[in-house]
Amino acid sequence: MQELKDILYGVNIKSVSGDMSTLITQLTFDSRTAKSGSLFFAIEGVSNDGHEYINQVIKSGCTSIIVSKELEPIEGCNIIQVENTKKALSLSASNFYREPSKELKLIGITGTNGKTTIATLLFNLYSKLGFQTGLISTVVNKICDRDIPSTHTTPDPISLNKLIRNMVEEGCSHCFMEVSSHAIHQDRIGGLHFSGGAFTNITHDHLDYHKTFKEYINVKKAFFDNLPSTAFALTNADDKNGEVMLQNTSAKKRSYALKSMSDYHAKVLENQFSGLVLNINSKELWTRLIGDFNAYNLLAVFGISQELGEDETEVLTILSQLESVAGRFQYIRSNSGITAIVDYAHTPDALQNVLKTIENIRTKNETVFTIIGCGGDRDKAKRPEMAKIACDLSDKVILTSDNPRSEIPEVIIEDMMTGVDGVNFKKTLSIIDRGQAIKTAISMAEPEDIILVAGKGHETYQEIKGVKHDFDDMATLLELFNKFNK
Repeated sequence: MQELKDILYGVNIKSVSGDMSTLITQLTFDSRTAKSGSLFFAIEGVSNDGHEYINQVIKSGCTSIIVSKELEPIEGCNIIQVENTKKALSLSASNFYREPSKELKLIGITGTNGKTTIATLLFNLYSKLGFQTGLISTVVNKICDRDIPSTHTTPDPISLNKLIRNMVEEGCSHCFMEVSSHAIHQDRIGGLHFSGGAFTNITHDHLDYHKTFKEYINVKKAFFDNLPSTAFALTNADDKNGEVMLQNTSAKKRSYALKSMSDYHAKVLENQFSGLVLNINSKELWTRLIGDFNAYNLLAVFGISQELGEDETEVLTILSQLESVAGRFQYIRSNSGITAIVDYAHTPDALQNVLKTIENIRTKNETVFTIIGCGGDRDKAKRPEMAKIACDLSDKVILTSDNPRSEIPEVIIEDMMTGVDGVNFKKTLSIIDRGQAIKTAISMAEPEDIILVAGKGHETYQEIKGVKHDFDDMATLLELFNKFNK
């Protein structure tokens, strides 16, 4: 419980009507949860405007309301007009939960690919180093060994600050957090104090939301622009936009790379299904993770650990013990010797990285099957590109459903097929049912063949017409391998 004026400390206020000493017990931007003692934020969204629900929240007993539009005074209510309700929400949430991000080391990881893997590996590393650690990721949020279901890559500001406050109260000294472009653009991370940030890469993604690639880059860059001088900013020097991220940051500038001059450098010595052998800063490391993209992920983890002052030898020793992250190049081998790989690759660059890794490891005597779909209600421009990459780097391709959401699956596949040229047409099948697509690939595969099931990774559902249906790529593969006795 705090006074309204304390909660709004630092917020750009345009006008006040009412009593700023009113005690607040809860923050909300959902009119359905507003009640007596609540502070309601009228957020203007894409499809809904919170200002339209002001009468409803007042009827529910809420008398303190944050708006961005000019309103007439309402008797018995505190109406505070601000410049931006989203920014006001983020700052207020941080104030309400007593700035929890200042009480631990909060590290943000942003970029198109690799965020989940890096954040999760850091969580596992620091847990093994003996620290009480928190994780905020696409897959799951964690406070030490306790899992908290994740609904967004980056939660809303109220949930986010509450979660970090809970981490602090349970003794966490570190929190590793995925920072999505949506979260940056929507001011979900405003008011948070980051001790460091890392950039993975930028490739084609989320253009349904950001509209242009330049806007997408600038949104990612804004995260680094706002880092304090006490933080570090670690960037992938092999990505052409890596240097762009650091142009205006006040943070300590650091870099990692496999191909360029950098502060943290690695070389891939061996790349097999059994794992990677790397040389990191002149020290050899074997790891269970596979592929050049994981070499970058591991190097980023190493760089962050060094910026945080950990012992180099101890970090490298633990990195060699860590397992792959669920749904990230996660593979199994059937009794007959078929290798199946499940990967979250849902962008052109990620799919290309996975297939090139397979290409580098394979003997060329086996057939590579790729099962791939594209999500509905998302960036349509990448659909033909995804299909083209799958065809160019695979022997056989099955186009299928991912999460069609409100779209018709056949239409999504038709969009993908525009990327399949005459040369690749004969190697391509279209099977709408994802389970049937996986079953077909297994039935066609011979011993030593490789099946990649891409796009969903850790997800255990398919979203069809607003309904989530149980579906797990890895579980489906295991079930069908047993059924076919392959």
